Amino acid sequence: MNAVTQNGPGEHVNTVLLVGRVSSAPETRTMPSGDELVQFRVVVTRPRQRGDTRTQVDAIDIACWSARSRASALRLQEDDTVEVEGSLRRRFFAGPGGRVSRYEVEARRVRRHRP
Repeated sequence: MNAVTQNGPGEHVNTVLLVGRVSSAPETRTMPSGDELVQFRVVVTRPRQRGDTRTQVDAIDIACWSARSRASALRLQEDDTVEVEGSLRRRFFAGPGGRVSRYEVEARRVRRHRP
């Protein structure tokens, strides 16, 4: 069953599924509110375009807010292959030049990927 069928016709869907390589060890941050956040980056190879001999990649930031996703992320190591399921989020925060934003995947589920 696809996401459109599950949610009904015309309803919006924000589901992301990534399989890629962890580029560095996950890091824990404590927010001013006291909430904990675990962040890491996943590098995903893009499919090659016809005639292109170069390998291109995307580096995607992952944010783990739930206790379960944080615990799973903290077991990861650099170069692990990981599967991340979640939603795309745009986060706003104060930067040196004013308000800035960035996109990241908010993880619902994180696990090592075994092909």
